Amino acid sequence: MTDPDGPDLTALAWPRATARLRLRPLEPADVPALHRYRSREDVAWWLGATAGTTEDLAARFLDPDRTGATLVVEHEGVVVGDLMLRVQDGWGQAEASAAAASTEAELGWVLDPDHGGRGLATEAVRALLDVAFDGLGVRRVTASCFAANVASWRLMERVGMRREGEHVADSLHRELGWVDGLVYALLADEPRP
Repeated sequence: MTDPDGPDLTALAWPRATARLRLRPLEPADVPALHRYRSREDVAWWLGATAGTTEDLAARFLDPDRTGATLVVEHEGVVVGDLMLRVQDGWGQAEASAAAASTEAELGWVLDPDHGGRGLATEAVRALLDVAFDGLGVRRVTASCFAANVASWRLMERVGMRREGEHVADSLHRELGWVDGLVYALLADEPRP
């Protein structure tokens, strides 16, 4: 359950810079750039939804619930990817549930393959972890992917996340049917490479 009164990405100072990247909240003008790489067959294969038209993508991404959780990644002034950081409540018994409010975040990412192979995705996700832990103060982050999405789970491991679950036939792929999924996590007090 997402806490509507919990941490808000838009309340942080933006943009955030790394050695080569600039992270900032999504703006309506970014939608065509996102559509350019999200509509690629090799990218869409792994995503939860196809891009559809630019208008379809705009309708999804400019929904206030999604816009508030989406960051864009710029390299040399060009949008090369997008990140998702959704803060939610950790699980807790009823008597302790208030202390679990807004303590966990789910991460996601998409990088334009034309900009792959240079460590940009790793740099972006490391910065996203900093935003989650240091900016928003969550205690735990999670990310998941199809087990066959080797690039995604290797990225999770590169940034220090540990594999917590291998789920058999838990994820429905639009073309492959039921396939295996992986879940990774990292705690705020664990080392990050």
